[in-house]
Amino acid sequence: MFVGHFAVGFAAKRVAPKASIGTLLLAALFADALWVVFLAAGVEHVAIKPGITVVNALDLYDFSISHSLAMDIVWGVLFAGIYFWRRCDSRAAWAIFAAVLSHWVLDFASHRPDMPLAPGVHRYFGLGLWNSAIATLLVEGLLWIGGLWVYIRATRPVTKLGTYAFSAMIVLLTLLWLGSLGGTPPPSVSALTFVNVILFVIVLGWAYWIDRLRPARIPGPA
Repeated sequence: MFVGHFAVGFAAKRVAPKASIGTLLLAALFADALWVVFLAAGVEHVAIKPGITVVNALDLYDFSISHSLAMDIVWGVLFAGIYFWRRCDSRAAWAIFAAVLSHWVLDFASHRPDMPLAPGVHRYFGLGLWNSAIATLLVEGLLWIGGLWVYIRATRPVTKLGTYAFSAMIVLLTLLWLGSLGGTPPPSVSALTFVNVILFVIVLGWAYWIDRLRPARIPGPA
């Protein structure tokens, strides 16, 4: 999924109002962020095979360190533990752990059977939502709308800039998502990696900025 993962991060703001939306989005996207790093380092691998699914042309045959269920639990514990150590906010730490783990659940729904349980375990799962562009549009679209609705109700813009910056980000992500549905495959793995690095840097930086412009309506418990 694409905006489905962002939806989880946005919705988590309601549960963890003291956490930055940038941190919550990073948690929901953490498996993908690790995947990009591991791709660049040659630790994990992917092949581009147009037509492997209707929506996505990536053959994700080697990504168990970043995306397996067991490792996502490990990454979630580490991310949440570091956050709790720095912020002493158990509510946000649990929300971060859940957001990291949600990545496997959503990918299990959207991927063909390529989602691993653990490194070295050669059993793979996936419901194959990506085999239907219409089903992907409906399911992920509903997640996207729901996550944004929860976030908007949980925050308030302190100035008009808070509304404009947030709206611009949502328009950008929505257009990128719609363009990715059955769109042109990336020309190479190197190009795929480069574009994802740029996307992560821009979007997460944007999110941390937005958090200053749209604080939570009700502060969380100490």
